[in-house]
Amino acid sequence: MAKFGFLEVLDELLEQRFTYDYEINWDKKNHAVELGFVLEVQNASAVQTVDADGELSDQDILFEDVLVFYNPEKSKIDVDDYLVALPYEPKKGLSREFLTYLVQFLDETAERGLDDLMDFLADPEAEAFAIVWDKEAFEAGLEKLEESTFYPYPRY
Repeated sequence: MAKFGFLEVLDELLEQRFTYDYEINWDKKNHAVELGFVLEVQNASAVQTVDADGELSDQDILFEDVLVFYNPEKSKIDVDDYLVALPYEPKKGLSREFLTYLVQFLDETAERGLDDLMDFLADPEAEAFAIVWDKEAFEAGLEKLEESTFYPYPRY
C-alpha cells in the first residue's frame, strides 16, 4: 500500500478549500505529481471558439489547466506545458503551510481565470484566452510563510 505523504495533505486541502473540479495524477516513474483543474462556462451566445486542437466550437467551454510538482533532479518535464511548475525536495517534501497557501492562491487564480474567460466570451475583439499565474504575487506570499510540518514525496 502507498504512503502518500504530501499527496494526502494536498487532496484534503483541495477537497476543503478548492472551488473547482480537479484531478491529481501521480506519475511515479517521472517523480512528478500533476494537479489539473477545470473551468466551465456556458456559451449562451454561441460564440465560435477554437480549441487547442484547432477545432471550431460554439458549445459550452471546459477549460483545463495543469500545474506540476516535480523533482528537479529526476523529473523530465517541459515547464512550458504547465500553468506553473513547482519543485519539491524529495526527502523533505512540501509543508502543510505551503500546500495550504498554494490551494488558496490556486483558487484565487482560477476565480480570476473564470472571470477572464467570461470577459473573453463577451468581447468580440478578443483573440485568445489563458489563465495567468502571478509569479510575483505567489512568491511574495511565500516569503510570509512560516513552514513547520513537512510531508515527503509519496512512497509506494
